[in-house]
Amino acid sequence: MQNLLFCIPKAALLHGKSVSFAAQKSRFRNAKAQLSFFKRIIFTKQGIFSAITTPLHLKNYFPDLVRLHFIQSI
Repeated sequence: MQNLLFCIPKAALLHGKSVSFAAQKSRFRNAKAQLSFFKRIIFTKQGIFSAITTPLHLKNYFPDLVRLHFIQSI
């Protein structure tokens, strides 16, 4: 008798679990797609940031190298 009473709530709980796992999986998939998009922006524009953040004394010693690195990254 107890097994019969337990089956109905158990089925409802399992259905709720599967729905929540499906929602979690779709959120993870969306976040993963956005991560690859942002990673592409960060790594393709890295030269711009490094050319801006390169210390001034290095720019004075190697101006052509900094300019070349900046052009290649664009």
